[in-house]
Amino acid sequence: MAAELPAHVREGQTWTSMLAWWSGRDETAVIIGETRWSGADLLAHSAGAAAHLTELTRGPGAVAALVTATPGTFAYLIAGSSIDRPLAPLGPRLTCHELAPSIGALGAEVLLTEVEFLGLASELAEMTGVRVEVVGEPPQIDAPLNVAVDELAPAFILHTSGTTGAPKAVAFRQDIMARRVRMNSTLTGVGPGSVYTSASPLHHIAGFGSYAVALAAGAAVVPMGRFTVEGWASLGPLGVTHVTTVPTVIELLLDAGVLALPDLEMMQYGASPMHPSTLRRLIDALPDVDLVHLYGQTEGSPITALSPEDHRWIVAEGRDDLLKSVGRAINGVEMHLEDIDPDGVGEVVARAGHFCAPGPDGWLHTGDLGRLDDDGFLFLAGRKGDMIIRGGENIYPVEVEQAIERHPQVREACVVGVSDVKWGERVKAFIVPEDLLSPPDLEELRAHTRVYVSGFKVPTEWELREELPRNAGGKLLRRQLT
Repeated sequence: MAAELPAHVREGQTWTSMLAWWSGRDETAVIIGETRWSGADLLAHSAGAAAHLTELTRGPGAVAALVTATPGTFAYLIAGSSIDRPLAPLGPRLTCHELAPSIGALGAEVLLTEVEFLGLASELAEMTGVRVEVVGEPPQIDAPLNVAVDELAPAFILHTSGTTGAPKAVAFRQDIMARRVRMNSTLTGVGPGSVYTSASPLHHIAGFGSYAVALAAGAAVVPMGRFTVEGWASLGPLGVTHVTTVPTVIELLLDAGVLALPDLEMMQYGASPMHPSTLRRLIDALPDVDLVHLYGQTEGSPITALSPEDHRWIVAEGRDDLLKSVGRAINGVEMHLEDIDPDGVGEVVARAGHFCAPGPDGWLHTGDLGRLDDDGFLFLAGRKGDMIIRGGENIYPVEVEQAIERHPQVREACVVGVSDVKWGERVKAFIVPEDLLSPPDLEELRAHTRVYVSGFKVPTEWELREELPRNAGGKLLRRQLT
């Protein structure tokens, strides 16, 4: 990991001015398929994209985009940040009805789209009145990147995942992104000479939100597009050193035996809880790779970290219980729990200078429930709205799920509350077995679960599933299960 921050990301910079580090550089900045752009190429194409955006728009404002991780997309995102026309990449796999509210809320006059999504874009144009423009690779123009940008202006806009309602736009300000670059460079060691990739889609915080950090820190980026096991294996010859991924992807790669990459130095994981047994397999499979677990939200990330040093200490001391945590508050983050119940569980509330959308009081009320141990390690217990109340007793789904997943024949479990006349809610579990042809005996599973949790928390209904529903970012869509 980097011993110190690269000089160009230190105090007094904006995100866009950090990108100017690539000016005139021959080092590779973007690798996508057969395309390799040097830093100089990237900024020359960005100048071409800036000229195009200026022609398309009447003035400053958000520009909606149905795009994937192509070289041209990166050029347009950088261009938009430099001329006060921040791009808001949207999920091109979503439906017209899901996307229209986001476009309306942005107030965008233009919707950029790739040819592949022209049909969807045309439908959105009819619904919202937005003007559609098909884009590809912008021309190269020999012009310097405009770094005279307002530090309070948005560099780009991402949306929350919308698992509990309509997605919300989050503007990533220039100064806040600069802070995130400094922070994440310190936490993960990404910087000049690094080659970074993510298994998340472009419009996600772990997609472009992470690529934006890596590029500004001076690392080359290798976007994956849509994740496949074969696509992951193809990263080996590209010299990938840093990667961000989610637990479901890690399990797939472990099972396929292709997780290790020859030059890998750091793996960051998060977005959803990882089963301790999977994490132990990960540690065993990558003994020489730094592991980092970052917990946060689109509005504020990171909040806590389980650092490489934490991982090594946990292994050395045999403290596997701490692998269930999301680490401790990082430097610069104030964090506490509110409305703590008798079990010590409360809502995670935090504030920090690198948060994008805190509440009016300056604190980010995450909606996540958790408990803190005596050493400050945070253990998540689920979402506030996911808590099950059975006969006046609070039941936290994550606690029950972790108990169920201790059974060797269970790959994944999801616990939800089902309406009940007598108890208010009863507990139902959805189970993904390790082997669909040999699922666990349900009576045995009930007895197993009872060993770890109180009787009233043990599910009274069980249902087998081939897989659990998740969004593009890997988050469990609990509300789709009833």
